[in-house]
Amino acid sequence: MTTKKEYFRITKHAKTYNHKTGTFTINIAYETATQPTPRTTAVAEAFGLGTDQTQKHVVYDNLQIKIHPTDIIYITGDSGSGKSTLLKTIKKDLGKNAIDTATIKPDPDKPIIETLGKDTSQALELLSKAGLNDAFLFLRQYKELSEGQKYRYKIAKLAETQKQWWIADEFCSTLDRDTAKIVAYNLQKTARQHHKAAIVATTHTDLKQDLAPNTHIHKHFGKEITIKHYPNKPPTQCSLTRQMHIETGTYTDYKKLAAFHYRSSSCPPPRKIFTLKRKKELSGVIVYSYPPPTAFGRSKIWKGNTQELQNEISTISRVILHPKYRTIGLGTKSVKETLLRAETPYVETIAVMAKYNPFFEKAGMQKIAESQPSKNVLKNLEKLQTLGFNLDMLGNLSYNAEKIRQIGKPKLVTTLKELSHREASVRKRLIPSSKLYPDHSEFMEKIATLNEDELAKVLKRLMFMAQTKAYLFWKKA
Repeated sequence: MTTKKEYFRITKHAKTYNHKTGTFTINIAYETATQPTPRTTAVAEAFGLGTDQTQKHVVYDNLQIKIHPTDIIYITGDSGSGKSTLLKTIKKDLGKNAIDTATIKPDPDKPIIETLGKDTSQALELLSKAGLNDAFLFLRQYKELSEGQKYRYKIAKLAETQKQWWIADEFCSTLDRDTAKIVAYNLQKTARQHHKAAIVATTHTDLKQDLAPNTHIHKHFGKEITIKHYPNKPPTQCSLTRQMHIETGTYTDYKKLAAFHYRSSSCPPPRKIFTLKRKKELSGVIVYSYPPPTAFGRSKIWKGNTQELQNEISTISRVILHPKYRTIGLGTKSVKETLLRAETPYVETIAVMAKYNPFFEKAGMQKIAESQPSKNVLKNLEKLQTLGFNLDMLGNLSYNAEKIRQIGKPKLVTTLKELSHREASVRKRLIPSSKLYPDHSEFMEKIATLNEDELAKVLKRLMFMAQTKAYLFWKKA
């Protein structure tokens, strides 16, 4: 009776981890032998090989590496060289203090805003810092995200945990290289902000500049390995940011990217428009408009008449970045490099996301005031909720229109009537009017003429009024 040779056998798998020094010592070896079959025997005979010969392979020979709790470790090498083996070994020794991106299982049927954070505020902050700061994306389910967006979501989930060690195998392997660099930049930025360690393995060697590892391990075939150490410092900016430049733009440029803004394609009359371009690719646009007659917070920093207002102040009304290039500092770059080009001594803006993504302040603007929604607006929203409206869905026009058809226009008109009675300032913002402040009767006459689709837009505007906003100001030196 003949005994078949074992096809794969680990001959050495020794490892030690010194918790005090953070030192891993790893020895891994295995041997293989061909199982005799008619085909393997024929091949072996053709090349002068014996089917009983054993091939020995040493993957790691007394490898010693130090990994500290705030390190960024970049493991590279060809497929089959032993990267994943090393990562699994490290992960096992780290135990419960490590979290692997492969183990993150999001709820596929809930909007992502519902799947992390203790409340909406924390969820917005986590998603924004990870690179998902598009209002539309907050309402999408995980299964509806692109591959790059899914990676960004997992970074947010990593940041949500208290685990000290973040593990990612086959890191960004399925992404286009631009998106991979952005994800790598966001991962290291988030890990460093939270004082965590990130250990990633990939075949790609083009992420070093954006990941900025302090330890780079490159695994060759066999037991050869190269380890390089660098200062543990974050990159000053993403490599793609360096490739961007500002140009004077047109309204046509704005329209090309308008769909990516949560306030739809409408825009106040522009004063100046600038574009952000990567070579010839339109990557972003910033619109400077004429200032509105009133703005909360303005009186705290500027005094003047209507003529002086128009001559001295420009208002940043839109900053739009292509979704691909979000959260790599391009919002800051767009504002910082165009403030002087606005050619007015002062620039102002009102921002909803300033709390979660303070790029205006990073660009040199000063936050002067923060507005809270009025009690009347909040009370009105509560009444809409009693009518059956889901307040989280008020930004969806089709949802609003269908809900209005279900409950009937009279009930909604009654609710809006009560709001108009209590607060004159909302009339202008809910209904377009040639008057600065239309009176209550004019407001109700206009409301009565609107159909369900037009009323749906009114509710969307009401939703915007319920947001917390920041007023920011810049003064030319």
